[in-house]
Amino acid sequence: MTDAVLVVAARAGDVGACEALFRRHVGLALGLAERILAGRDDAEDIVQDAFVEVFDHLVQLERPQAFAAWLASIVVRRASRSLRRQRLLARLGLRTERPVEPDALIAHTAPPDVACELRAVYGCLSRLPVNEGVALLLRRVEGLELGEIAEHLQLSLATVKRRLTAAEARLQRERQRAPASSVVRRALVERGKVQP
Repeated sequence: MTDAVLVVAARAGDVGACEALFRRHVGLALGLAERILAGRDDAEDIVQDAFVEVFDHLVQLERPQAFAAWLASIVVRRASRSLRRQRLLARLGLRTERPVEPDALIAHTAPPDVACELRAVYGCLSRLPVNEGVALLLRRVEGLELGEIAEHLQLSLATVKRRLTAAEARLQRERQRAPASSVVRRALVERGKVQP
């Protein structure tokens, strides 16, 4: 059954349809939350809360066939709020902020150039404002188009472009500061040419 059929059935009170939508999309939602949160522990809580919101407001979904995109938007917004809350608590000294460990987030099967790109993006995220960091992650890691990012973040296209421009500029500055030898060495280690 398509998402649209399941959404219509779920709106009519079919618990099995809700369960089918959950099972079909929980992996997508969890992966997205984990990538946005850079491996922090609350990804499962965010996904659970997102599904509660989805099923509480299912009647508001205008296009039932767009269920996956709607769910992803809710996950993105909830994960963004969680990041902002974590940073605020860290600034207030109520929580320690763990540094992002890019190697824990990157598959060992990723090609070296992709792994290098992901390391750069994840290495930069903690130094970016959350709004810019999430936009950069949606563009560089998730591969979303500008219009999709604007839809997920419920922002204008111009605002998304401004945030991405600022994030890309910071990413470029950090790349220029990183010694080329460390980038080359990392690529050689990944290819098994040298020992870590």
